[in-house]
Amino acid sequence: MQTLPLLDPKAAGIDVGSETLHVFVAGDLPKVFGPTTGQLHALRDWLQEQGVASVAMEATGVYWLCAYEVLEHAGLRVLVVNGKHVKNLPGRKTDLKGCQGLATLHAHGLLRSGFVPPEHIRRLQDYLRLRADHVTLAAGHVQKMQQALERLNLKLHDVISDLTGVSGLKVIWAILQGEREPQRLLELCNVQIQKKKAGALKEALRGIWKTEHLFALQQDLAGWAFYQQRIGECDAQLERELHGLAGPEDPQAPAPKATQPGGANAPQIAGLHGLLWRRCGGKDPTVLPGVADYTLLQRIGGVGTDLSRWPTEKHFTAWLGLAPGSRQSGKRKGSQKRARNRAGRWFCVIARSVGRSADKALGGFYRRLKIRRGGLVANQALARKLAALFWRLMVHGRNYVEEGLKKYDMLLPLTQVSALCCPFSGGISEKGSNTSHLAPFPSVP
Repeated sequence: MQTLPLLDPKAAGIDVGSETLHVFVAGDLPKVFGPTTGQLHALRDWLQEQGVASVAMEATGVYWLCAYEVLEHAGLRVLVVNGKHVKNLPGRKTDLKGCQGLATLHAHGLLRSGFVPPEHIRRLQDYLRLRADHVTLAAGHVQKMQQALERLNLKLHDVISDLTGVSGLKVIWAILQGEREPQRLLELCNVQIQKKKAGALKEALRGIWKTEHLFALQQDLAGWAFYQQRIGECDAQLERELHGLAGPEDPQAPAPKATQPGGANAPQIAGLHGLLWRRCGGKDPTVLPGVADYTLLQRIGGVGTDLSRWPTEKHFTAWLGLAPGSRQSGKRKGSQKRARNRAGRWFCVIARSVGRSADKALGGFYRRLKIRRGGLVANQALARKLAALFWRLMVHGRNYVEEGLKKYDMLLPLTQVSALCCPFSGGISEKGSNTSHLAPFPSVP
């Protein structure tokens, strides 16, 4: 009877919890360690005494992060596996049996580690996620400000689109200072608002002044200002981190092109495009449709700049959850959905922006597919194309060339005829995943 080969007799498995870490090394009894720093150092020393070179653990909440960092700094190879890959094994429903099962599977080479960004990318990721939380909380205070204005019967947010803009803040601050005359409040607004919306704004500023709702408005404005200050502090920390990651400026390098700002919530970092350009090794992913500096910063914070870990663009899009999975049982073959991770969802956000464009080839692709298959399918298909282009640019360093909607419409009938005449000749319709009909990349000498 043939047995599985034992690839690593000293493979270790760790079942990570919030209060205990159960560890098992083949040929020894399981041991239990605590989650404190001293206990993690004791775990590291014990594994080194046992001659362990590789450890497997499940990604359990955020509890695995500290153990991972301690073992990573000690030079051990740490595999962070998906719990779904081992949860269906029978008889391993306790922590002690769980760590034994992980060690056994790892010793036979049956576990595959998920993607864990390098330490400097994880540090950037933590700053970005903290900043995103502040943006979300600040938006909640803006909604509460609108509610307080409704209780005051002030329709300011119906006339001025942005309460936190210059005009909106001036009016709200004057109201909290005791100003009640609509004409004087109107004079605080932008000249264009005074010309085009004077009548509507003066009518909207006649309110029912109640002390409790004015107090609520003041509280919410202070809360919004508090989180704006926190966002500014995160921007300063991000700028320091990016300067350290980008390295010194290269006087021989060509000056990167200027790009448009990435929206109201984009970080206020001087020279952000240049810092990202240097971090990407002279590659400029902002030439891709829908990718601004802020979007690129978020992508770097999620997957880093070295995408060679994924051998092909198909591996990358599958990891993002943008490509359909496959299953086979006997003669039955089919596809199954993949769960999109955080990076995959961001590519879907970019795809929604590109799909609204009127002069881009990918926007035309999105609209044609939307008519046939619906918006959700079209959005995922376009997100997969954008992710593939991003992988090609970061790995091969090729510049994307936007051919435009006109050339796309001109070439589309030719590709459809090619697909109908010879389905295996390389022609492709909207259902396919080939982007050759967009001619995205020029020849590289």
